[in-house]
Amino acid sequence: MITVVGIGADGWDGLAEPSRRALRGAEVVMGASRQLDLLPGADTAEAERVVWPSPLLPELPGLMERHAGREVCVLASGDPMFYGIGATLVRLLGAERVRVLPHVSSLSLACARLGWPVEQVDVVSLVGRPLSALNAAVLLGRRLVVLGAGLDAPARVAGLLAERGYGPSELHVLADLGSATESVLRGTAAGWTGPAPSALHVIAVECVAAPGTRPPARVPGLPDDAFEHDGQLTKREVRAVSLSRLAPLPGELLWDVGAGAGSIAIEWMRSHPACAAVAVESHPDRAAAIRRNAETLGVPGLQVVEGRAPAALDGLPTPDAVFVGGGLTAGGLLEHCWSALRPGGRLVANAVTLESEALVTTWYGRLGGDLVRLAVQRASPVGSFTAWRPAMPVTVWTVVKETTP
Repeated sequence: MITVVGIGADGWDGLAEPSRRALRGAEVVMGASRQLDLLPGADTAEAERVVWPSPLLPELPGLMERHAGREVCVLASGDPMFYGIGATLVRLLGAERVRVLPHVSSLSLACARLGWPVEQVDVVSLVGRPLSALNAAVLLGRRLVVLGAGLDAPARVAGLLAERGYGPSELHVLADLGSATESVLRGTAAGWTGPAPSALHVIAVECVAAPGTRPPARVPGLPDDAFEHDGQLTKREVRAVSLSRLAPLPGELLWDVGAGAGSIAIEWMRSHPACAAVAVESHPDRAAAIRRNAETLGVPGLQVVEGRAPAALDGLPTPDAVFVGGGLTAGGLLEHCWSALRPGGRLVANAVTLESEALVTTWYGRLGGDLVRLAVQRASPVGSFTAWRPAMPVTVWTVVKETTP
């Protein structure tokens, strides 16, 4: 059994008695140097102290194995299950082999200092993640707590906010929470200068938009100009319908095949932070644009695979849903996608040409599902008047793979 003890900046004095008792009885105590330094020698003198190696994750399984059979305590900052080592150890060892004794999290402490209800705050971790992961959370009127990495994190967060039109946003940098040296720095994103006062800090943001800033909505169907594209884009109205048929659920994985600008995969991932997607695109310039679009719209975790389907699909993880927006007539593509789709998963294919429409009609005859034809017309000038200009109609085929009895 591994015991994970959450510890705050107030060190031993702030620990509850069960946590102190676990540390007194430990044969091995592991943690970062600054965490180990918080323990008094008199109370934990018998324990072997092990400083985390760097990088930690590749060494962690071997480290646990070397100390198997001993009473091991692992120190974690605050709540070990809040973006902490506790969750990592549970994934590695299983919940039955890990006991967690949490401390107050940095989120709770920050919200207590600011008077913010915790349930009304969005949390974004930038530890080990690109700054662009913050983009999806920056919305008018929202309160954020950002877990930064490095003393320059507040300046980088402020720069991103100002660049996106949120320069008036209020920033609160709370450092060394719970300790005698606790401090709070305040300012606006547009006027922020200087580093954080300590490596142990969180950044609280009250999102305020500058006049004229239009935040992208979280519902499917972003404007076409939200994406960088060369015309190969599932247009807004068709995209909204296609995503409603794909029906993303938290934790599910999408294959976006023939991704173009990546709009379907990106909006799938924006529907919930736990949603994942793979965008498959054979054109290198478009694949590069997909990556930029994913960064801009706050889903940098989108996996982009450059290659021609169906060969490029080999080895990809099993999808919960598949969208085929391009290359539909490629030999064996639908067969491969249908075979790979998990039972209960959804496949949505969009057809524009007569050839691709004939193909989905044939598959519809074999497997059933739902076949819809969308025709969109937009008003545009004709001389001094206005008339409707039709876009090319799109046939949308949706089918659910039956679960095995």
